[in-house]
Amino acid sequence: MFDESPKVPKKLPPKPLSRQGRVSIWTYFRLFKKDILSAQPAHLYRAWMAEMRTPFFRSYLCNDPDLVDLILKQRPHDFPKSDRMRVGLKPLLGESIFISNGDLWARQRRIIDPAFEGGRLRSIFPAMWDSGTAAVARLHSLADGHPVEIEAETSHVAMDVIFRTLFSVPVESDIASAAFACFREHQKAQPVANITAVLPLPKWFPKFHSRKTLETARTIRNLIGQLTDARAKAIAEGTAPQDLATKIMTTPDPETGKLFERDEMVDQVAIFFLAGHETSAAVLAWALYLLALYPKWQDKLAQEAQAAFEPDKIYFSTLSKLRLSRAVFRETMRLYPPVPMFVREAACPERFRDRDVKKDSQVIVSPWHLHRHERLWERPDEFDPARFETPNGKACLRSAYIPFSAGARVCPGSAFAMAEGVLLLSMLVRAYRFERVEGRDPMPVAHLTVRARDGIHLRITPRVPSDKDAVL
Repeated sequence: MFDESPKVPKKLPPKPLSRQGRVSIWTYFRLFKKDILSAQPAHLYRAWMAEMRTPFFRSYLCNDPDLVDLILKQRPHDFPKSDRMRVGLKPLLGESIFISNGDLWARQRRIIDPAFEGGRLRSIFPAMWDSGTAAVARLHSLADGHPVEIEAETSHVAMDVIFRTLFSVPVESDIASAAFACFREHQKAQPVANITAVLPLPKWFPKFHSRKTLETARTIRNLIGQLTDARAKAIAEGTAPQDLATKIMTTPDPETGKLFERDEMVDQVAIFFLAGHETSAAVLAWALYLLALYPKWQDKLAQEAQAAFEPDKIYFSTLSKLRLSRAVFRETMRLYPPVPMFVREAACPERFRDRDVKKDSQVIVSPWHLHRHERLWERPDEFDPARFETPNGKACLRSAYIPFSAGARVCPGSAFAMAEGVLLLSMLVRAYRFERVEGRDPMPVAHLTVRARDGIHLRITPRVPSDKDAVL
């Protein structure tokens, strides 16, 4: 319980203005291309369901918790991932678990899930700890009170976690460093969410990728292939470390007995890079900004971390002591869910809230709107990590909180992401104080993940006097 929770200040976390009035489909196209969130009308924060009509077909955004439960939990196979989304992401992701459907997706889950079950998180926790220690040391030279673009730093540490836990190498290693640099170029070349993921154009509508998009995707996949080949060789020689890559590459499908082939493994590593890295970096950056916006919460979190951490080492059990950090991270994902919309298709005719939904209609579940729904959450636009201790917060946590999706297609790395986020947030706030830069508050924009339009700029200063203490 957080009985001494600071009062929520009057200043609310930034939220993009909603679209005003009706617009043509082509105006919506232009607005959507600029930002998914501000392209949507304000009534979606109160509506249980909204229908979008076009000359080609209809799209339904569902906020009703019963519909969300039906789509994600009760009958997920009747609402597969939209084919429109997979076309936009295919150059980088191939046929990865993020965009696959049906038997292929089921096979991929059977092989990947064991890597994140049971005691696996405990075994890769030291790698997360090493990434956090490196991040704290890296920020030392930037902690002089001048503005720092914090998303670049959280992106660095999130990618470092991916490389250390997957392949037991830091992001500064040659191949990892090249892949990270190329991935950032890929992000600049093309937003990872294609307009056709939500805008219901006909399936025959051409999907274009820039030359830069195709080049960077090819380079990233070649670099991942080098890491995969080296690991396959180490596995054959019996010298491979027991990290996530080894576990996934040596886990046979329990139904067929077959392992991932080389290109299949490249597909899965690519989605770890995209979803695992991109989402973790975004949420961590927003969490640091929110703590800068509400310094009393930041001080409380720092005190918790100081009390929980051992002088020179952290134990896996320490995670259970970081309850406030977990609450802050959870509230950050409510306000800024890493993936703002899940796009599905109706595999058969449906009837939602007395409306007929035709086969192949687009069905959208929007964590962004669901997490801020005015008829579900109390004070939906306020930052209050203590809300999950209230009756309303507990009820919404069960029915209206889906940062990692839900049901059969829930993110297999959700526990991994929560442990990573809580640990890194505590380590950083224990070592440094993060402060707002006046006049430079970030504005959320969304493509695949919710990021800040012009970055998140914060001032960083040491919280502890000793350099040794600062790097734990």
